[in-house]
Amino acid sequence: MDEVWMPVRAACAQALALAFPVECAGCGQPDIALCDTCRGMLHPQVVKQVLADGLTVRSALPFAGVPARVLRALKEEGRTSLARAFAPALAAALGEVPGVVVPVPTSRAAMRRRGYRVAELLARRAGVRPVRALRIVRATADQRGLSRTARADNVTGSLQATRRLDGLEVIVVDDVVTTGATLVEAARALRTAGAHVRAAVTVAATPRHFPDTAG
Repeated sequence: MDEVWMPVRAACAQALALAFPVECAGCGQPDIALCDTCRGMLHPQVVKQVLADGLTVRSALPFAGVPARVLRALKEEGRTSLARAFAPALAAALGEVPGVVVPVPTSRAAMRRRGYRVAELLARRAGVRPVRALRIVRATADQRGLSRTARADNVTGSLQATRRLDGLEVIVVDDVVTTGATLVEAARALRTAGAHVRAAVTVAATPRHFPDTAG
């Protein structure tokens, strides 16, 4: 039966490619969403860092080169199918750390622009069921271009738990960690509600956290 449908599937794929041209999110190769070479560049290489508040962050990929381009395509170009390509990386970063996965919430502006929650989508594609236990209670400025201190000031007090979480073991999940200010704020809000934050996990971290790619 599969042999019968293969030509039909191939014809449909070709028709879709003509109607909606696609290129590799990592290198620009035509007619493929993500080529094998670029997919191989998403192989996890988990690193750990400890933030100022003692929060351990586990990240699977450097936010540079192919991983950064593919993640930007997912976040800014609406290419949600790419989330599945990050599943092995996020799963590796999650490892055996126990706890309920709580994604960093998406702002209303980002939700209007994208129509989906990036951290939550990534978690689902990695095979876990995220719990929306955080909400944004104060608007913040765009973090891009801000110094480490300014980033921390910008997000402090911006998040709040949606309910009491007494004794709950929690893992905070986001797409990228830069200075860690947002993760620290998420952990603070969860701890205030009584949760025990075991760690934070991200798909990627800026290159300075990956010695082989820094510089």
